[in-house]
Amino acid sequence: MDKLTLGIETSCDETAAAVLRGGRQLLSNVISTQIPLHQKFGGVVPEIASRKHIVNIMPVIDEALTEAGVNLRDINQIAVTFGPGLAGALLVGLSAAKSLAYALKIPLIAVNHLEGHIFANFLSAPQLEPPFLSLVVSGGHTALINMTDYNRFELLGQSRDDAAGEAFDKIARVMGLPYPGGPEIDKLAKSGDPNAITFPHPKVTGYDFSFSGLKSAVLNYLNTAQMKGDSIDAADVAASFQKTVVDTLAEKTLAAAEEFNLHKIVLAGGVAANSSLEKTLRTACERRGLEFYYPSKILCTDNAAMIACRGYYQNTFADATLNAVPNLGL
Repeated sequence: MDKLTLGIETSCDETAAAVLRGGRQLLSNVISTQIPLHQKFGGVVPEIASRKHIVNIMPVIDEALTEAGVNLRDINQIAVTFGPGLAGALLVGLSAAKSLAYALKIPLIAVNHLEGHIFANFLSAPQLEPPFLSLVVSGGHTALINMTDYNRFELLGQSRDDAAGEAFDKIARVMGLPYPGGPEIDKLAKSGDPNAITFPHPKVTGYDFSFSGLKSAVLNYLNTAQMKGDSIDAADVAASFQKTVVDTLAEKTLAAAEEFNLHKIVLAGGVAANSSLEKTLRTACERRGLEFYYPSKILCTDNAAMIACRGYYQNTFADATLNAVPNLGL
């Protein structure tokens, strides 16, 4: 019988647990979000997030086991996020995972959260197999990865400063939109004209990304209009900003696919839920005869199902000395 993997995720403000049979049969996926708790602060407060994880972690694990119809003794291995993320938040999940693995005498698997986002696609598309090109777009990271096998990754380019998701959140905050800002920008942009305002496209050589200049350009536009007393169409600003980000991501992704002769493009990360990014990449891939994959909405956000999936395909194990690595890279 296929192994049962318990996945645990606490890298930021979602407490999550999932049970996976084999590599792709998801039995449960429980997520307890803290968004309402942090909204009044306009962003995640690390200390509050850590304390809430402590309260939530065991009830969430219990719910995941119940939903899957299994008990702890049925679990064969535990996969847990050890980075990147908030140090205190990560330690809550790690402590729970290490304690359970020790008590049950089963293997412990340390999972890179960013790799987990890529593996979410295997759950949404069971037919997907490497090699493929993956665009990972999240709040803290933007990267292009040539995934040649389940455990072989070639980093082609990444954020030099602000990641795409970070830029979305910062612009949303300045515009007075609620947290989390990315979905609010996407929602507002639907009623705006994406060609109303011309913002500069980031000019970075190779496959690296930089969105700090674009962020500054939008801030300058808003500040200048305010000083002059000009009216601002918030929907046009959101649509024009979003189009610039999406076009930049799509252009580099398609160029990399062509250079490395890759015929499958996989979108991953929290920003994968952005409707404009998904539509733009899907349309571009259809025109070029490329296969396009992206996770279901629930698997775009931080979740433990993707951690369990990554853990299943990983061929290395951790011990009791495993610690959090907040700045872990791809």
